[in-house]
Amino acid sequence: MDIFEISKKILHEGPVCDNCLGRQFAKLSTGLSNRERGQALKLALVLEGDRIYKTEDDDSLLKELALCSIFARKALGIGGEDEQCWVCLDQFKRLDEWADEATKALEGLEFSTFLVGTKVSGLLSENEEILWAEIGTAYAEQLKTELNREVGKRIAERIKKDVDFENPDITITLDLAKNKLELQVRSVYILGRYRKLVRGIPQTRWPCRKCKGKGCKNCDFTGKQYQESVDEFIKGPVVEAFLATDTAFHGSGREDIDALMLGSGRPFIVEAKSPKRRSTDLEALMRNINEKAAGKVEVRELAFTEKNQIETLKSSKADKTYKLKVTFKEPVSEEKLKSSLEALNGAEIFQQTPRRVVHRRADLVRKRRVHSIKLEKLTDEGYAYITVSCEGGLYVKELISGDEGRTNPSLSGLLGIPVLVEDLDVINVDI
Repeated sequence: MDIFEISKKILHEGPVCDNCLGRQFAKLSTGLSNRERGQALKLALVLEGDRIYKTEDDDSLLKELALCSIFARKALGIGGEDEQCWVCLDQFKRLDEWADEATKALEGLEFSTFLVGTKVSGLLSENEEILWAEIGTAYAEQLKTELNREVGKRIAERIKKDVDFENPDITITLDLAKNKLELQVRSVYILGRYRKLVRGIPQTRWPCRKCKGKGCKNCDFTGKQYQESVDEFIKGPVVEAFLATDTAFHGSGREDIDALMLGSGRPFIVEAKSPKRRSTDLEALMRNINEKAAGKVEVRELAFTEKNQIETLKSSKADKTYKLKVTFKEPVSEEKLKSSLEALNGAEIFQQTPRRVVHRRADLVRKRRVHSIKLEKLTDEGYAYITVSCEGGLYVKELISGDEGRTNPSLSGLLGIPVLVEDLDVINVDI
């Protein structure tokens, strides 16, 4: 079927705007807009209709061309009133309206790039499907593709910003069914390391176990199981710096609530959600966090990063070094302790998921390696200070206690007496 035949079939269905007619041939003659394609086709149909009218005697052909010519003439403004396009319901008359609304919505936001997307209504989708069922889609593009492009061009002219198809700072969505515009602002991501200098603080926010965050007597109506967290110490200054709605915290593993995080600190990424600002002085942000954390949490080495680094951070098996203070159920000699520690040095450890976390992790046996383990000091009071360097994912408390036989080998099992970790400090995360 040639282009004229396709165009006639389209016009037989009813009035069609230049954009919707031209869009059916979007893959032909690059360098033209769909509107220009549609205008050219309508003009050609008008001229062809007039030619046949003056030279042909075939009544059926004359009737068919006359009908197409009437629609084409109306669309070109040659006699008669301009009628609503049955395909797009005159969406292309609203391009400047959408662009103006988007420009106003973007005021006060810091960004460099944007992208326009469109949610079409069920009726518009149905109209397009009816048309394509009639003429095919060999040369056509979707309605929403053209709307995205045409509104995007107008917005770019108004705000002097670039369109980015891969990773825009802001996505502008035209919801045609609801007749409203929505903005989705890409998060800002900050990579850093934190040190936790006091015990009793979790890494992330914990909703109250009893009320699930709603607020009750148990949590003093705060909705929190713990009133402070590393996450929240960082959240406030980040929200303030980027004028964000909230933050999300992504850590490279986590230490126990009663453990310190010392040394160079644990890597983390904080995500500033829906930020109105995208840039800030990270040195000033670091100072602000450290001042407000009041010696409980300290951050360092802040740097901008991208979302894809979260997966890298979480999936990496970082080696860790711990300093432990352990106690023994019965007195133990330094010689026997050193001998047992030597048996763990470089050993492969088989750990069934510890009882204390089995409610939230699959009950499996995992293999992890101890790189080195060393006795630093054995006190007269019976405390031992031990340094352990091991593969990420090893539960160090259970390496010491044995967890009732769920971890093998263990210090408790090698000594033949119960051994418990009284204090645990993470002193290095190697990533």
